[in-house]
Amino acid sequence: MSRDRRESPASSPSAEAGGHCSRQDTLPVETRQTVLLARINAFIDHRLADPELRPAAIAAHHHISVRTLHLLFRSEPEPVAASIRRRRLERCHADLADPSLRHRAIGETAARWGFRHAADFSRAFRGVYGASPSEVRARALDAKDACTSS
Repeated sequence: MSRDRRESPASSPSAEAGGHCSRQDTLPVETRQTVLLARINAFIDHRLADPELRPAAIAAHHHISVRTLHLLFRSEPEPVAASIRRRRLERCHADLADPSLRHRAIGETAARWGFRHAADFSRAFRGVYGASPSEVRARALDAKDACTSS
């Protein structure tokens, strides 16, 4: 090979082995894992309303195994499925506490954030917040009425 010709990616050793050569390959493993975890968390937030959002779908979208996904979440405070559930419950709680959304049925709110079954949603909601979804909504409406009548 002459000095004037540069090695093309197709003729590089990593390309010949079927690999990809990029700057990311030179980053420490911890940095690559941190970046991947950030991408996965953004993906989860963006697709929370999708009832099909599950670890297998997340792993497939990011071209990793479900096992690798679970290993990434070992450094997090909760497993991936628990994280999805918590985020969905937080969004539901925020919607139920929003007086401008009082016209929306509780089941609609649950479905909007990816819960398939109202009974499962209600049970999970009560377990986390210590009150039923309707009680949370009623408290929020009472608080709004108290603020507007003062």
